[in-house]
Amino acid sequence: MELVRPADIEAARTALAGVVRETPVTPSRALETVTDAPVLLKCENLQRTGSFKIRGAYRRIQRLSAAERAAGVVAASAGNHAQGVALAARLLGTRATVFMPAGAPLPKIEATREYGAEVELVDTLDETFTAAEAFATRTGAVLIHPFDHPDIVAGQGTVGLEILEQVPDVATIVVCTGGGGLLSGIAAACAPAGVRVVGAQAAGLAAWPPSLAAGAPTSVAGATIADGIAVSRPGEVTYAHVEALVDEIVTVDEEAIARGVLRCLEREKLLVEPAGAAAVAAVAEHPRRWPAPVVAVLSGGNVDPMLLVDIVRRGLVAAGRYAALRVRLTDRPGYLADVLHRVGLAGGNVVDVEHRRLTGSGPDAVTAPGTVDVALTLEARGHDHRAAILADLAGAGYDVAAE
Repeated sequence: MELVRPADIEAARTALAGVVRETPVTPSRALETVTDAPVLLKCENLQRTGSFKIRGAYRRIQRLSAAERAAGVVAASAGNHAQGVALAARLLGTRATVFMPAGAPLPKIEATREYGAEVELVDTLDETFTAAEAFATRTGAVLIHPFDHPDIVAGQGTVGLEILEQVPDVATIVVCTGGGGLLSGIAAACAPAGVRVVGAQAAGLAAWPPSLAAGAPTSVAGATIADGIAVSRPGEVTYAHVEALVDEIVTVDEEAIARGVLRCLEREKLLVEPAGAAAVAAVAEHPRRWPAPVVAVLSGGNVDPMLLVDIVRRGLVAAGRYAALRVRLTDRPGYLADVLHRVGLAGGNVVDVEHRRLTGSGPDAVTAPGTVDVALTLEARGHDHRAAILADLAGAGYDVAAE
């Protein structure tokens, strides 16, 4: 298979002039304290439609013939690709139909409609692509694949060209990856310049390691909070690029991704979706693994507000700053007040208190007579501080455990 060339990416960049913005690159002081080396963030979360996807979608549709555009385009997506296709189609004067799962976040569905696409909802994410293929066969509309096409790869590769200009001495670029379109494009643009390119994938749904080991795209099952990279099988086009050009694939777990989202919010003042934070998570988990300067690509910032609340909570728990304790007390006045007083003296901030006389099901569901379980949710300064609060309560004679 012929790979996308730097010249193809340069042509895509010319076509995208005035359509996409050249997103900024900003130093990450927080990550530099972890790595002891320069780390910069490429902020595609600030791109039009909130992610890099507009780049590939526009280039793919722009390259269609007049007859193909007249027939319209169709796509399947849970969010970012949907919005990129919708806007690109509107800018290029063609109709777009996008199949999305009924459970997709409402803001993403509404944004896709506002960009001008007709949205069709189906039951699950797996069914969206089948429905889109059937629609293409029935109507003649052109299917715009989210990653597995050379024009998509070339469009996404323009991110890499910008990085080469913005950070001329870049040594390593870390890129989140699902299907591999962005990773392939950046590798096609930057690997010839001697830049090390690393893919970061969610461990909960990581198809790249087994695919590369097998020598061909391989399907896996799993789940991840990083829905933007929740792809169960790489494409043929992207596989060829990753195998030939990408130096390494690493995986990051859910807690690391949640910490990455929280790190971007708190320290970088950037709203980044879980997929976009995967590269940040990889740099934080492997602080001295790659030559510096390192650029981590923040691929998007489209995150459902309700999911964001859960992710922030996960990040706080993973960082030891949000703790749940179970304390068994004598059920008499004064004991709870003493526990709360001790937590306060230790510097903990109690968020919630719940009395539990029923602790589960079966014969042990009821606490012993004269006792009560109290569930405390509190804020701490980290793992050591949380452990110190537990130790203080245990030292005072309380039966206490982390939940």
